[in-house]
Amino acid sequence: MNRCTFNEKAASLLRDCAEMLRQQNANPFRVNAYIHAAQTLEALPKDARIILRDEGIDGLIELPAIGRGLAASIAEIAHSGRLSQLDRIRGSTDPEILFQSVPGIGPSLAHAIHDSLNIEPLEAAELAAHDGRLDAVAGIGSRRGAAIRAGLASLLGRRSAGPRESKKAPTVKLLLDIDRQYRNKVAADSLPKIAPRRFNPEGQAWLPIMHANRQGWHFTALFSNTARAHELNRTDDWVVLYYYDDDHIAGQCTIVTETRGALQGRRVVRGREAECQQLLLKC
Repeated sequence: MNRCTFNEKAASLLRDCAEMLRQQNANPFRVNAYIHAAQTLEALPKDARIILRDEGIDGLIELPAIGRGLAASIAEIAHSGRLSQLDRIRGSTDPEILFQSVPGIGPSLAHAIHDSLNIEPLEAAELAAHDGRLDAVAGIGSRRGAAIRAGLASLLGRRSAGPRESKKAPTVKLLLDIDRQYRNKVAADSLPKIAPRRFNPEGQAWLPIMHANRQGWHFTALFSNTARAHELNRTDDWVVLYYYDDDHIAGQCTIVTETRGALQGRRVVRGREAECQQLLLKC
């Protein structure tokens, strides 16, 4: 693929992402960020992959209108030819196929990672690789986990020793507020709907999607469309929240109705149950 072809392809994917976000009533800041990044690539006289190869993510960040998150998106396109954020908002994401782009992860391991951790973006997998969750997945362990960390670092084009985030994750109170807003809008049938590729042989647009902007965070919310959610009949209960800061650095969590213990019947953020318990005690 020559310079013009790659830069134009990457710019086209970013513009497609901007258009899908616009149609889904996302924050104009996010829409414009993708458009401005696409314009930068279209005007770039040099193949962006050469910058990535020679200077890494930091070289892309030095370009106009390219922050760390958008630089990571361009790196993802360079390595895989895809943009997972676009797949996600189109309802065509397949996280297991995405994980298989990482050296050392085959089909069975990709399934185990997704089934055990319920994560999708490669950035979320990288975070799980560094906080110990990935090593705990059956079939991985510390040695294989180290190899996968190295593969993720290479794939995402990062030079740092660990995942970079510009700020902490949103508070559980904020996450639960976004969850409540999403479910209220679903009940009112006031959200646009997308047609997920998985578990949707008729190709129907049934999955409500919401974009929101709160306290410096940009959120995308939708019901979980995973095999596990279908198996347990929780496709109208488990809500997946993707969040991004102003640099488009991503995180993800799942909010569910707890079925046991002190929080039974309450909405909780998976992995942050203790914080949810403390929030309940304050109320």
